[in-house]
Amino acid sequence: MDAHGENPRTNVLSIVTLVTSILGFAIVPIILGHVSIAQIRRTREQGRVMAIIGLVIGYLTLLGYLIAITVTVIIFITHGMSGA
Repeated sequence: MDAHGENPRTNVLSIVTLVTSILGFAIVPIILGHVSIAQIRRTREQGRVMAIIGLVIGYLTLLGYLIAITVTVIIFITHGMSGA
């Protein structure tokens, strides 16, 4: 911190990670979250918590999409085998 008491900058990718995860994207926040955490380690910027929250939401969203796809495929397979 300098003599003026300036706050450290927040990593922009961590903000983008959080926003894209809230919007329901899965892959984008996962990739950006890992990149932003690496940048934060290197630059000592703020935003690590936002990046982690975005990562968690992104992984949970991805899990939800995978479950929905699996259930949909199972429904189509079972209805197709029943002779409908």
